[in-house]
Amino acid sequence: MTDDLTRLQTERDRPGFEDLDMRPTLALVELMNDDDATVASAVRSVSKEIATAVDAVASRLAHGGRLIYIGAGTAGRVAALDAVECAPTFGVPREMVTAVVAGGVDAFTNPSEGDEDDPDAAVAALTALGVTAADAVVSISASGRTPYALAGARYARSVGALAVGIACNSGAELSAEVDIAIETPVGPEFIAGSTRLKSGTAQKLVCNTLSTLVMVRLGRTYGGWMVGVQANNDKLRARARRILVEAGGISDAEAARLLAEAGGDTRIALVMSLAGVSATDAVVRLEAAGGRVRDAVRGV
Repeated sequence: MTDDLTRLQTERDRPGFEDLDMRPTLALVELMNDDDATVASAVRSVSKEIATAVDAVASRLAHGGRLIYIGAGTAGRVAALDAVECAPTFGVPREMVTAVVAGGVDAFTNPSEGDEDDPDAAVAALTALGVTAADAVVSISASGRTPYALAGARYARSVGALAVGIACNSGAELSAEVDIAIETPVGPEFIAGSTRLKSGTAQKLVCNTLSTLVMVRLGRTYGGWMVGVQANNDKLRARARRILVEAGGISDAEAARLLAEAGGDTRIALVMSLAGVSATDAVVRLEAAGGRVRDAVRGV
């Protein structure tokens, strides 16, 4: 097992860091920041793979499927953070994007790292969700060898679901178990083996990109505006009005009026503004367009 770990870049120590704990704090901050700055390029290096995953996942969701993340430890918590934000940001059903984390909900505040070694638990969790060929399952593991993530990927493929893997080492075992492999080789961590650092950042960037662009492909945005935002507090109501002002070219007062007529639904209000139709007609247009604002405005 030790030999297996030493072959992973994310587990290696950093030459020249032997006196790290003795260096000045400012120097450490700058050194760590320099290290973090390399993550974006690692993610950029797999742009094609991420784009392929975006289109494949969007296709599944467009036909009623779900995006289901699965992971253990930091990877699972990063996935859950991304999943839980999709409903309020894009106005999609909460079940459309979800996350399965080794150890369940308790693992967020009481990490139980031993759960990552339980492949049966991963299969049980996905079985409980009723994963089918309509869904997309994204397994996440920094090492690319976590039993929980591997089992999730294998189960996904066994039922015909799209299987995507996100790992932070090249030639990851996980990559051989999925339909689309995304490997972001971030190299040794600032603190050897602490994959909550660069690996966790890379995972967050990939998940952000994947879920956001899937929603763009599904028409859950209009331009660069989050028109599916659920305006259920003062900040979000102000944001919804600002979106209407900027995207619709109308006054704040007009935006507030349209939002009220639209029952607080930003997409309905925007279609009302851009197409010059009533709230009822805007709803009909959106339903006919599969929720895509741009198509609804065009009357497609």
